[in-house]
Amino acid sequence: MAAYKKLITGKEQRALIKRLCSYLFKYRLPLILTVASGLVGVFLTVLGPRLLGTATNVLFSGLMSQKLMDAGFKPGTPKSAIIRLMDAHGMGKLANMVRAMSINLKEGMDWRYFAVLLIWVGAIYVAAVALRIFENWLLAKVIAKSVFEMRRQIEEKINRLPLSYFDSVPRGEIMSTTTNDLDNITTSLQQVLSQLLFSAFMIFGVVIMMFTISWIFTLCTMGALCIVVLITKIFINGSKPAFAAQWQATGDIQSQVEEVYSGNEVIKAYNQQKEVEKAFDKRNRRFYKVTYKAQSLSGAVNPVDGFLGNIIFVAIVIIGGIAVIKGDMSLGDLQAFAQYSRQIQRPVVQLASMSTSIQSALASCKRFFDFLDAQNEEDDEAKERFGEGGKKFEGRVAFENVYFSYVPEDPLIKDLNLTALPGQTIAIVGPTGAGKTTIVNLLMRFYEIQKGEIKVSGINAKDVSRKELRSHFGMVLQDTWLFRGTIRDNLLYGLKPGREVNEEEFMEACRKTHVDDFVSALKNGYETMLDSDASQLSQGERQLLTICRAYISQPDILILDEATSSVDTRTEMLVQQAMNSLSQNRTSFVIAHRLSTIRDADVILVVNHGNIVEKGSHDELLEKNGEYAKLYRSQFVG
Repeated sequence: MAAYKKLITGKEQRALIKRLCSYLFKYRLPLILTVASGLVGVFLTVLGPRLLGTATNVLFSGLMSQKLMDAGFKPGTPKSAIIRLMDAHGMGKLANMVRAMSINLKEGMDWRYFAVLLIWVGAIYVAAVALRIFENWLLAKVIAKSVFEMRRQIEEKINRLPLSYFDSVPRGEIMSTTTNDLDNITTSLQQVLSQLLFSAFMIFGVVIMMFTISWIFTLCTMGALCIVVLITKIFINGSKPAFAAQWQATGDIQSQVEEVYSGNEVIKAYNQQKEVEKAFDKRNRRFYKVTYKAQSLSGAVNPVDGFLGNIIFVAIVIIGGIAVIKGDMSLGDLQAFAQYSRQIQRPVVQLASMSTSIQSALASCKRFFDFLDAQNEEDDEAKERFGEGGKKFEGRVAFENVYFSYVPEDPLIKDLNLTALPGQTIAIVGPTGAGKTTIVNLLMRFYEIQKGEIKVSGINAKDVSRKELRSHFGMVLQDTWLFRGTIRDNLLYGLKPGREVNEEEFMEACRKTHVDDFVSALKNGYETMLDSDASQLSQGERQLLTICRAYISQPDILILDEATSSVDTRTEMLVQQAMNSLSQNRTSFVIAHRLSTIRDADVILVVNHGNIVEKGSHDELLEKNGEYAKLYRSQFVG
């Protein structure tokens, strides 16, 4: 994430903020209500100290009036006459205080008015809290809906991205973008927007109220707060590199923990526990140092701000007290101004320290939008369909002068020609990296060829939609994929929409693929719940489930990519019989390193560097004594 921060320029930041706001602005009415409730809530919050100051003035003036009446002043004596008498008797300071008061020698203390003011203050504060809660509730709802829309777009994007994207971008980076970054955006938006609205409104309202009391005091207070903001920024800027180092150190530790967890057996087998402990201790100590530095600097912000805020508060009270004694300010105004100085300090500091959260959110936004902006697969929903005009789908597959390369300057497949007749089993063998799986990926249109044609049932594969093309294929891969759900749900996953399998057909498929041998021994049978890793099953059992899934789907063309690599030899023979049964009257492509599984294939293709170097049946290729014979002898001879 730190790397993204360095890449984001001011222009990019504005573009990211504008794009992020487009999600929020879809919900204009809640946003308007949020702003309105925030404004009213802040207005009531800043009005409270003013009313409290008025109540203090009423109390102090009333008590003073009562004292003057007790001292012998007659009811109805003008305030100017009282002040002259005080000046004449050497009570000039008290006279200055009386000058700033509202003296009423007729009624004395107006307790009723004082009580009304207190009730109003209480009601205002309760209303302000209710509006703040309502504002946060609305904002949380808007943000939740916006992030919901983002997650929906992620799901749509994943389904529209080509396989080449997932081959070029690490899986961990995609997972981090679609989970951690969205969580960070959610948290940052909630914190930043709520603080931004409240802090901005509060500063604006408090400054106005402070100016109504004393513009000189207000300017001095704002100057002192600027110093607080400057010191806060120094601490925050100092902690940013430390936090970046902390994030890096955290990633290093997480990476090692994941490695140790996944390779625990290997570590113990080679007695490398001590070396792992040393490596972890080294990373852990680095994490401790950078974390200590980052937390120390960031942790010093609040105490320093609190200390400076207390100094400002004490200075206001002292200087304001002198002004009250001189008669330049009433006691209630001093009380209100002191409260305002407290109210404005926190919003100012929050706005100053908000840059870290904003930068973190923008870094996550950049990763998220980069993911959304990745090139999609070409939309081909409105293309030709197989079987139009009453023509039955045939399993004939033909590669005609096909050229393909993952990287333009490094061609892999050049002028490939291949024909698979309906019902044939085509085995593809060759060394690692020869292009065996690539041929299958091109057939399924996971990648698009640069030149030539791939025809399925006489139709160019590019002239039909990918969905239509893939609906006629069934695949069993070397890497098993099972989702969280029951065994039955996983086995029925490959069914075409609208097709149903009765229990008899289901059980027949499970028996032929020998899935029933181990599933029937489970407590809950086919209703056994699997986790995302299906850890309660062995690798071979998981492979059998994927084979059974393909069997149940009854595809027109079958692709087996090292489908029996994780099963034992005896089970491999049994499964091979089931696959032979499934392959009858179906075109099948089998990629295998175990040559024992492809002896009965109609055609065996030996592929190297993307080219077919040999072609024929098992016996024919052994007679040629070429590449296939070498591979065969390496496995079965000597």
